[in-house]
Amino acid sequence: MYKTTEIASSEIISDNPVHQRLLFPYIEAAKFISGNLLEIGCGTGRGVAVLAPSVTDYTGVDKNEPLMTKLAAEYPSFKFIDMFLPPLKGLAENTFDYIVTFQVIEHIEDDNEFIKEAHRVLKPGGKLILTTVNRKYSLSRNPWHVREYLASELKNLILKHFASIETKGVHGNEKVMAYYEQNKRSVEKITRFDIFNLQYRLPRWMLQIPYDIANRMSRNLIQKSDNQLVVDITYKDYFLNDDAEECFDFFYIATK
Repeated sequence: MYKTTEIASSEIISDNPVHQRLLFPYIEAAKFISGNLLEIGCGTGRGVAVLAPSVTDYTGVDKNEPLMTKLAAEYPSFKFIDMFLPPLKGLAENTFDYIVTFQVIEHIEDDNEFIKEAHRVLKPGGKLILTTVNRKYSLSRNPWHVREYLASELKNLILKHFASIETKGVHGNEKVMAYYEQNKRSVEKITRFDIFNLQYRLPRWMLQIPYDIANRMSRNLIQKSDNQLVVDITYKDYFLNDDAEECFDFFYIATK
């Protein structure tokens, strides 16, 4: 199931800090969502069980037919659709009270159409809750991402289609920052050999396998050097505040 390090596993110990970072937005969103929910890019279903108690209806979409079939069997009262997006084919306008889409937009070629479609299927007054990585805190080029954003770039894109937006950021405490600094040093040991800056010059497809190998090596090395830190980090070590400039991930709430 976990073919790349881009899909952090809840079962691989060295992935734990990343898994907890990805779990955190679900914990936060579950505090205020309700009604009919659409998750765009539900992936492995990391957050379905977290979101379920807060909503009356759940629809998850992703481009992975075997995974959608598996999730449908696990959650028979919910709907899962295998779909390459955008557009959100077969989903009617003004249908959903909330949309959550976490760490997805950076993988989408037509990000403007992605936001436009989210707006279309939301009810008037409905809310889009979106997270994605902050480019300022990326340690290297991620070839699995089509693009990454700065805070104002993402805000301006969303406001092309939505009436208003609340901009927040996902931050980490001292444990998370210690892990980040260790990861930064590990990445620098690898990228120092890229004297021709090939990570930014080569096409993404050429870099994906080397990136995965290097990323897995880095996570394993950090675990070996400080296993307790890797194991001890939980979603509670991440927090939201209004600083959307200096954060790991953006947490934006847009209202139709």
